[in-house]
Amino acid sequence: MQDVIAKLRAKKNDEGFTLIELLVVVVIIGVLVAIAVPVYLNYRQGAADKSAQSDVRGAISAVEQFYTNNGNAYPATKAEVSGTATTLTLTGASGGAAGAATGTDATITLSDKTKLGYVNSGDGTYKICALNDGGSPKKYYLYDSKTGGSVKTMTGTVKFETCTV
Repeated sequence: MQDVIAKLRAKKNDEGFTLIELLVVVVIIGVLVAIAVPVYLNYRQGAADKSAQSDVRGAISAVEQFYTNNGNAYPATKAEVSGTATTLTLTGASGGAAGAATGTDATITLSDKTKLGYVNSGDGTYKICALNDGGSPKKYYLYDSKTGGSVKTMTGTVKFETCTV
């Protein structure tokens, strides 16, 4: 037993890490960070894109509810292009509630940094377009009630007043 204790005391003088071991650890941490940062940034960009797409879907519901509540009339064209607003309120074509006695406005909730445009085509159809400033550059989302279907992914510099490139 005395021999084991003596060996443990003798080893105590050899404690600590060498400079090489510390450098290896620093290099490994650097490699992990170099891999993780781009993956994280792509994740954030994808999340911003999905929030813009989700805002378009929410806007479709708000526009259709407005249509139902206001005597089958769509709201007037409107756009929110600052990217700082949290809501976009749609009103009737004359600034009121589409001329219906029981008409109500529609409110679209927007995600952070989302820009959204709603265009009343005047022929009983409408378009909704959106992009998020934190998302992919020149990637926006468009819904056209004339063609229906799902929200389409488009590229280019969108004009929110017309929902066109």
